[in-house]
Amino acid sequence: MQINIRKRIVLPVVAAGVFFISTSFKDDFFEIAKQIEIFTEVFKTVNMNYVDQTNPGQMMDKAIKTMLADLDPYTNYFNEQDVVKFKINATGEYTGIGAVISRKEGQLIIREPYKDYPADKAGLKAGDEIIQIGTINIVDFKDDISQLLKGAKNTKIAIKYKRQGKIATTQLVLEEVEVKAVPFFGKVDDKTGYIVLTQFNRKASTDVKAALESLKKDGAEKIILDLRGNPGGLLHEAVNICNLFVPKNEIIVTTKSKIEQHNNAYKTTFEPVDLEIPLVILVDGKSASASEIVAGALQDLDRAVVIGSRSFGKGLVQRPIDLVYGTQVKVTISRYYTPSGRCIQALDYGQKDESGKALRTDAKNYNAFKTRKGRTVYDGGGISPDIALEETKLNPISEALQQNDALFNFATDYFYRNPSLGEKIPVLTDADYTAFKQFLKKAAFSLDTETQKTLKKAFELAQKEGIDESIKAEYNQLALAIQKSEDVLINKHQNEIKNLMVDELILRYQYREGLYKYYLKSNSEIKKASAILNNPAAYNKILLQ
Repeated sequence: MQINIRKRIVLPVVAAGVFFISTSFKDDFFEIAKQIEIFTEVFKTVNMNYVDQTNPGQMMDKAIKTMLADLDPYTNYFNEQDVVKFKINATGEYTGIGAVISRKEGQLIIREPYKDYPADKAGLKAGDEIIQIGTINIVDFKDDISQLLKGAKNTKIAIKYKRQGKIATTQLVLEEVEVKAVPFFGKVDDKTGYIVLTQFNRKASTDVKAALESLKKDGAEKIILDLRGNPGGLLHEAVNICNLFVPKNEIIVTTKSKIEQHNNAYKTTFEPVDLEIPLVILVDGKSASASEIVAGALQDLDRAVVIGSRSFGKGLVQRPIDLVYGTQVKVTISRYYTPSGRCIQALDYGQKDESGKALRTDAKNYNAFKTRKGRTVYDGGGISPDIALEETKLNPISEALQQNDALFNFATDYFYRNPSLGEKIPVLTDADYTAFKQFLKKAAFSLDTETQKTLKKAFELAQKEGIDESIKAEYNQLALAIQKSEDVLINKHQNEIKNLMVDELILRYQYREGLYKYYLKSNSEIKKASAILNNPAAYNKILLQ
């Protein structure tokens, strides 16, 4: 009888637990199924009854991408064409023309041809506007233009382009293009090596290791690892790069999620290359994700001095999941944490302001953490450097001149006015800068600063409400005042803007390798990194303070 009683007592309790879990699961499942059914009915009904012909594929693509955009910028849907691009970014290899291109306001512009790749061999230059690919006019082609520049190896593609107002033709011969994770390494001085890491693809750690070993063999006793502008990439490559400088079985990063299976600690797995070599890491506001893992982990482990400006703060982990018909969804599954426990993520996409922008943690609410040797570091998103350098931050005017292509277009104009500069470093005079300011006015460039955008939106709203005529004089007066203040700022930040021009021009004459060689001798951040490494007392004081 006692056994039967126990059965009566225990079984209902277990059954209640199962019922609770089952009910919870059924509720979630029912809600999902309900919403899918509603969406399917709407989608089918609209496509069958809409007055004009619809494109179901485009509608669904936009619907899914718009839905996911409300979560965070990194949870994305990839259609069949998108998947191909995503795999290119992960592997660093593809068959194509070997150039950075952009499509803006209907124009397809060559931004940067890679040396000795198809676009370069065909004679294309930065600033060239491609107007026809094969028999297809660019202005008439509304889909993904990059698909027209891909194909099997040795495929020949006829190109018509515009350069300085003149039309020309050439032929591209496609070949395998390897986007190098380490596009350059060299020596700042006899004892200081310099490695540029621009992305974390599948060859990143292998390339960094090869560069490190080559520099050490060539006499380097100190290393600068440049992660400025590096948007990140593969997590395991970040762990492997840290492993070059720290022992086996060291925790580099942990991930935390509401789902237990996504909670992981990532450790180093092999023997390091060098545990003692002094190391400086350069970061800026565009160093993100895997870059922040490397900088944050080596900072927390007191293995490197971080120099620059606070990094981007992208600490959300994504996992690609294959779907039907060759599509894919990349889902945010967890957050990154450095060895000291700092969360890298800066923006909280679950908390948004009235305009829909994700909220950033206020500096007064940052939390303190300790490195392995007891140094105080803080969270708040991104990695805050041990030595902050103002020059890693561009002022808003310089950023605006970059974003609206004013610097790019002026560099194109300068290049064709000075075709024989060759290996020489461009020296921009006061007369050149005056010419640049005249160029801005002649081309009627809009800097589109936040102030300008806000003013334009206000006037557009006034037009909609029919009150624009009554405020037009005041609007024009304010717009003129903003223009004058921008002119003042362009003069004030002349040196910074000139430096950006020189960078752009060196890319034209000497390709990216030439730019990195120039940086070795002239870049102020590299000079300060080198100075710290050449002062062991100052370097050790930072790591031991």
